[in-house]
Amino acid sequence: MAIPDGGLITETNQQYYAGAQGFLVTNVLGQSTFTFTFDTQLVFGNWDPTNVDYALNNFKLYASTDGITYEEITPTSPTFAALGPYTVTLPESGGSIVTLTGGPLPQNNVIVCQMKTLAGGSFGNRDAYGTTVEQNYGSYSYTTLADIVNNFIVGYVGKDKLIPDVKRTDVIFHVKRALQEFSYDTLKSVKSQELNIPPSLSVVLPQDYVNYVRMSWIDQLGVQRIIYPANNLTDNPYTMPLQDNLGVPTQDNFGENTEGTSITEERWKTANVSWLNQDFNWELYNQGLLWAGYNWGNGGYWYWGWGEQYGMDPQYAQYNGWFTLNEREGKVSFSSNLNGRLIILEYLSDGLAYDLDSRIPKLAEAALYAYLSHAILATRINQPEYIVQRLKREASAKLRNAKIRLSNVKLDEIVQVMRGKSKWIKH
Repeated sequence: MAIPDGGLITETNQQYYAGAQGFLVTNVLGQSTFTFTFDTQLVFGNWDPTNVDYALNNFKLYASTDGITYEEITPTSPTFAALGPYTVTLPESGGSIVTLTGGPLPQNNVIVCQMKTLAGGSFGNRDAYGTTVEQNYGSYSYTTLADIVNNFIVGYVGKDKLIPDVKRTDVIFHVKRALQEFSYDTLKSVKSQELNIPPSLSVVLPQDYVNYVRMSWIDQLGVQRIIYPANNLTDNPYTMPLQDNLGVPTQDNFGENTEGTSITEERWKTANVSWLNQDFNWELYNQGLLWAGYNWGNGGYWYWGWGEQYGMDPQYAQYNGWFTLNEREGKVSFSSNLNGRLIILEYLSDGLAYDLDSRIPKLAEAALYAYLSHAILATRINQPEYIVQRLKREASAKLRNAKIRLSNVKLDEIVQVMRGKSKWIKH
């Protein structure tokens, strides 16, 4: 399908895949105004590459006299500089209107708006680098928060309907609360960051962080190795008051407790994890030191600790390392063996931190409408309780259906798991 035909898809193949849309000027007098109909609206800072705001643009504007060779429309463009500067307006009906204030583009000339893409746009020697196009990929599986609000008001609010009237602001409040609640255990708004662990062994929590999902470090093959929480191994104390020789916290001139640095954290940063995970350590062996959990040191290393790990705690039986959440500093701290490692931090957000997050999977749309119906009527006085309870049951049932749909369990994956359970174990 090259041209949208009235369905829910409103972009052409070129708009979606290449992030580009062009127009051939047919007016003999030329044309100055062009409406681009990307699902993603244009973000405009400045048309001059020497201006600092130019970097804010999520697109580049090109023109051509023959449809083959393209030039970006800038103040230094050899052919099209006189057309500028151009402006961008965003009508409420959608789309983005670009206006050439310097004069019309002549007849039979071509103008192309190229959204920025990772591989560079197809026009102007592929110099339109960015991530705008990729952010739009897969968008058909989502609906926007604004569409949810509009659809709910149309379908559920009005005369002879369950909700006679409701303020739009109330609907927006409840849909935002629904999006937050759904994001935690239904929508699974999992985001991730690729980070390197510095010598300080701590990385800052993401700005939109709510809770962690998983920590892992990446080996040379690109395989992720799970990093486990330290749990009872260590902790990050929230306060470290300095004490006098009687153990009483001391105060400064303002009457506040004086704070020191955490000795616990310093010891953990320098800890040799071989003493915890029972990984064989030649350095310790050559020193004749006891290996953690073992009662002999020198000699017989071929049978080192044979049969003595039966009581080992599973949280110690790994060498991938450990992490702790340092709430005092708003950081994630790691064990000493992870220094310099490349890690993936996976975490939950609430879906409201950024505009791009404010998207709802279509598989959960019905559950969201049911949540809104119950939330709105449950907060009203003199509302029949049987209606509130019916809506509560309906919301719960549709939420359960949404979780099943979004679990994304496939039959082939289940078959592979079951095959793994039927292996013949030889002795």
